[in-house]
Amino acid sequence: MITCSTIPGRIICGVLWNMGKEKNLKYLEQALSGIPEDFSGKLLEVPVGTGVLTMPVYRDLPDADITCLDDSPDMMKAAQERAKAMNLRNVHFQQGDVSALPYADASFDIVLSLNGFHAFPDKEAAYRETYRVLKPGGAFCGCFYVQGGCRRTDWFIRNLYQPKGFFTPPYETKDSLRERLGKMYAKAAVFSVEGIATFRCVK
Repeated sequence: MITCSTIPGRIICGVLWNMGKEKNLKYLEQALSGIPEDFSGKLLEVPVGTGVLTMPVYRDLPDADITCLDDSPDMMKAAQERAKAMNLRNVHFQQGDVSALPYADASFDIVLSLNGFHAFPDKEAAYRETYRVLKPGGAFCGCFYVQGGCRRTDWFIRNLYQPKGFFTPPYETKDSLRERLGKMYAKAAVFSVEGIATFRCVK
């Protein structure tokens, strides 16, 4: 679904997110734009999910030291299998909670979070922890669902995803996210495509 590359995925993207292939690619490119093409530092991805979006990116970053964390063993197993199939030896995995990251302060040059914050139960702790483990001058980038970008999406989230426990309120709006990140980071840029906000910040 999130790659908009299968028939069911395209249907869900169109009906629920009001996105076709072009919009889908646009928000993903924006979300990943904080990662330089020649990046060779330390990167934390949280949550990694199945790794479907990021393992192809990491394949082109052979000199980077990449840590992928997720609270779900099933999700992480899928990501590990994908990394193994791609022979990615610089990608490491750890099960853990974003609200209490098992890393020292200022450990990473980049913290990446794709489609996670709308599901985190303790969002305030997640914001604090991702900021804490980022080095000064480091980049925080990614994307997640925000309210108010698409009425259709808001309805599905409220009536389908939230009752099933896939998404957890409260949710940001594009404006509230811009205000929050602007207060936390030295530089913060927030964009949106329909109901997805993307962000690129510098600590």
